[in-house]
Amino acid sequence: MKNTIPEVILNDGLALPRVGFGTYTLNGAAGVQAILSAINIGYRLLDSAFNYENEGVVGEAVRRSFIPREQLLITSKLPGRHHSYNEAITTIQESLYRANLDYYDLYLIHWPNPIKNLYVEAWQALIDAKKWGLIRSIGVCNFLPEHIERLIQETGVIPSINQIELHPFFSQKEQLIYNQKHGIITESWSPLGRKNTLLMENKELLRIAETHHKSISQIILRWHIQLGSIPIPKSSSPKRQLENLALFDFTLSEQDMMMISTLNQENGRLANQNPASYEEF
Repeated sequence: MKNTIPEVILNDGLALPRVGFGTYTLNGAAGVQAILSAINIGYRLLDSAFNYENEGVVGEAVRRSFIPREQLLITSKLPGRHHSYNEAITTIQESLYRANLDYYDLYLIHWPNPIKNLYVEAWQALIDAKKWGLIRSIGVCNFLPEHIERLIQETGVIPSINQIELHPFFSQKEQLIYNQKHGIITESWSPLGRKNTLLMENKELLRIAETHHKSISQIILRWHIQLGSIPIPKSSSPKRQLENLALFDFTLSEQDMMMISTLNQENGRLANQNPASYEEF
């Protein structure tokens, strides 16, 4: 597939495609094949994490690919147990060794872990790792406005990305507004709500899908894009991988967008992981 995915420019100048590929649970030889398939189909933004235990798998797929390394944008994330400055620096280095890469394009703090309250130390480690050339762009995941405000106040450095749980059952309107106001690009994890049956069989979503001659998954992913977020769907199926890229030949109407957003639920998180209290290991 010809790579015709539009791009967005981060606040530090790095260009990212408007849709990426998630790799959570893609491990071992099967994981390498799934990621290699995604690269061959046209994905250029690959999302991994230290705690996914598959940085090596991502690196192996990159080495086996015919796509030059400089055309790929590879993300990993710092786990909660390594937020202290020295541990964070070592973990970033270990992430690179695992993947056998010279640098990451994006490196994110996976969760703020506010009870341990070391995320500013972790952020300083990412700032320094970027200065040393280990990372091209630095950001966060699951950070609430108050967490980001502390980072800015204490270091003066604004994250380029905030990757958050975002799907029609949890549309995060206030967080999206905050991110946009501060020039932070939003990425959506679990953008399809882990294919919740109530979502995938919703009659209104089906009606919109039929109108545009698309699948419900494509409608939801297009909703993310028009919200201004970068969805990172995961699939090991080449057919699904291809489908999840076919998002740029149609546009949802304002009414479509509003209808999808009405599916939001007050407590729509998939696993009740509230960043105000959740502690990642």
